[in-house]
This record gives sequence, C-alpha cells and structure tokens, in this order.
Amino acid sequence: MSASPHPGIDGLSTRAVDIAYGRDVVVRAASISLTAGTVTALIGPNGSGKSTLLRALARLHRPVSGEIGFADGTDLRALSTTDLARRITLLSQHRTTPDGLSVQELVEFGRHPHRSRLRGQDPGGAAAVRRAMAATGLTALAEWPVRALSGGQAQRAWLASCLAQDTALLLLDEPTTFLDLRYQVEILDLVRDLADEHGVGVGVVLHDLDQAGAVADRVLLLEQGRVTAEGTPDEVLTADNLSRAYDIHVDVRTDPVDGRIRTRALGRFNARTPA
Repeated sequence: MSASPHPGIDGLSTRAVDIAYGRDVVVRAASISLTAGTVTALIGPNGSGKSTLLRALARLHRPVSGEIGFADGTDLRALSTTDLARRITLLSQHRTTPDGLSVQELVEFGRHPHRSRLRGQDPGGAAAVRRAMAATGLTALAEWPVRALSGGQAQRAWLASCLAQDTALLLLDEPTTFLDLRYQVEILDLVRDLADEHGVGVGVVLHDLDQAGAVADRVLLLEQGRVTAEGTPDEVLTADNLSRAYDIHVDVRTDPVDGRIRTRALGRFNARTPA
C-alpha cells in the first residue's frame, strides 16, 4: 500500500478532553497524542471510553471541554468536512452498508474527499483503490455484492475503503473483529507497514492485549474514562496495571523466543486438571 505524502500533518493531540453523553461524562481529562509513523493502541475494559475517545478524534463526538488539534496548529473544529476527511479516516465498529454495492464500489467511496467538486475527477483514485484492495486480499472479490460477504470479508472491505482514503492519520476501532487468525495477523502487519514505511499515524482500539503489545509503539490504558497508564508496551502491560483495570488476576510474561509480552487472565478453569 503506497500512501501519498502529507506535508505538515505530523500528528493529532488532545488536551484535558472531557466527553459526555448527555449529563454523563464518560471520558475525563484525557490528554493523548497520535504522531506520524507511530502506532498507538488504546486498551481497557468495556465501557472505559476507548471508542468514544477515538470518535472524538474523528470529530464524530464533540468534547464538552478541552482541545483537539493537529501538530501544525490547526484546530480540529476549524476544518471543513472535506478537509478533515483528507487528514483523518476512521474505521468504526458499527457501519450500515447500502444495498446493491459491490466490493469495489464500497472501496471507491473512500476516494470521495479527493474528487474535484466540478467534474468529480480523481487522478490517483483508481490506483489507490487497487492498492487498498490488494493490501486487504479483496482483488478477487471486486465484483461481489457486499451483502454476500462473510463478516470477516466485510470487515476487510471497509478497511480497504479507509485505506483508499489515503490519509495521514488512521483510526481503527477493533479492526480484527470477525477476522480469522490469518487476516488478524495480516491486518496488524499492514498497520505496521503503514506506520513504518509510509509515516501514517495510527490510533487503534484493541481488546487483545497480546496484539496491542506486538503491534503498538505506545499503549494507553483507560479505566472508567481516565487514562491511567501510558507508555511503551513493557511499561503499560504489567500485571499490576492489567489486574487492576480488568478486576481479575492477569499473568504477564515475556516470551523467551521472540521477547514479546504474553498475557493471560486467570480464572477458575485455569486450575482444572487436564483429563
């Protein structure tokens, strides 16, 4: 996947952001940064505010206080919808697919911000769509109706649409959901390639802690709407942090073969004697 240069867009950050649903504040005083060429994983229990914070970064949820802005000094609120879509793309958990679309047509939707207003021209669009479909393993399914896809295939089609949008910042909300093991690994490999080879800043919500430890440069742990730990995977994915956050004993070890973090929540079934 080849990404075009994005001069001047080196990252996005929040400062002391509060986010609420009605009167209920669900994210409190969150200050985070997404930087070019870096993968930042957001982890934490259900309801801790991960997805809400990600949506706020895409301007889909307005904070009640605090600031969100780009490294070049641009306030998130100051951009037009089109300009914002040229800087940030979000793969959310909940999406509605219109009837009658083929896979290629869905991926082509990602090029909408780049089309000229007068004639709808997009010189780089066809190549971007081909790259995105190849990167997600969908080339052979280009003419398939989206409605005919499995859950994992549909997830990859939506991700391909995000990749075709070709932005400097990519926000992914549980991108490995519904995917089998092969495509989970390939999607995470693609995330690393986007950061390492093309300088894309990636913010990703993950429930799999081992995946977060393997793919991320930085990890943010959220609990009840607050960022309670931030740093490298080694600094954040500790037994104390995870056991406290998830309210269950979590064993954390380093794999002797590859040096990566391995986590395991210990329940009663762990004590069973093998048959």
